[in-house]
Amino acid sequence: MTSTAAPNPAREQPGTAGGPLRVVAAAHLTHRPDGPGLPVVPGFVASTFNPLVHETVRRCLGDPPADGTGNALVGPYPDTTAVVLATVAGDATTSDLASRKLVSGRVHNPLLFFQSVTTSILGHLTIEYGLTGPVSCVAADHGVAEQAWEAAELLLSQEPELDQVLLIGVELAVNPRTRAAYGQVARLGRSARPPEQDLAVAVLLRRAVGTGEGSRPPGYEGGSSPYGSLLPLVAVAERAGRTGEAA
Repeated sequence: MTSTAAPNPAREQPGTAGGPLRVVAAAHLTHRPDGPGLPVVPGFVASTFNPLVHETVRRCLGDPPADGTGNALVGPYPDTTAVVLATVAGDATTSDLASRKLVSGRVHNPLLFFQSVTTSILGHLTIEYGLTGPVSCVAADHGVAEQAWEAAELLLSQEPELDQVLLIGVELAVNPRTRAAYGQVARLGRSARPPEQDLAVAVLLRRAVGTGEGSRPPGYEGGSSPYGSLLPLVAVAERAGRTGEAA
C-alpha cells in the first residue's frame, strides 16, 4: 500500500548553527522480503538496497522527465541540488554476496563490484534527474540521521550556489553478519540500530524562508523502533505527510 501527498513548501524544520531548513517534499518506503518486488533498476542486481533508494527518491521528487527538462522540484535546480546519502551498514547484501563468491572461488559478477560502492545508485539517479550538484555519503554508528541533517544544513549555509539538498537515508534489515555488528555497536554504547524491514527515506530540503519555530528531527533515544537509526528522518517524512510501504 502506498500513499503520497503533494509537496508542502511552507513546512519548516529549524536547524542549528547551519541555519533552518524547510521540507519541500519527502517520502519513506519499507520493503518486506516476502512482499512484492521493487521496480527493477537496470544495472543493479541481487540486493534491494539500490531499487529501494531509487523508488523512494522517485516518490519524493516525482517521475524523472523523459525529455531531460526536469520536473517541478528539480527542473529549475539541476546544477544547484546536492545529494547526501546516510547509512550505517550500507549495502550489506552486495558486500556479503561478493565476499562469498570470492572465498568460494566462484566467478565474480562485475556488477557486484560496481554496486558495492554505496553511492553507485546516486550516479544513476543524478543522470535520470539531470542533477550535477555535489554528492556525499555519511556513514556512522552513532546519530547517523542527525549527522546527515547537519551535513545538509552546512551545505546550504556554506555553499551559496546551492538551492536544495536531497537527503536520503537507507538501511537494510539485518543479516547474520550485520546482526553481530549491530550487537557490538550496542555493547559499545553507540546508537546505531537496524530497521525491522528494508527502509529508505528521502527528504528534499531548502533554506527556510520564514521565522516560524519548530523542532529538529528527534535524536535516537535508545528505545525500540521499527525504523532503527533512521527514525528521525522517518519522523520528518511523516510530519510532512509522506508515507509509503511496499507491502
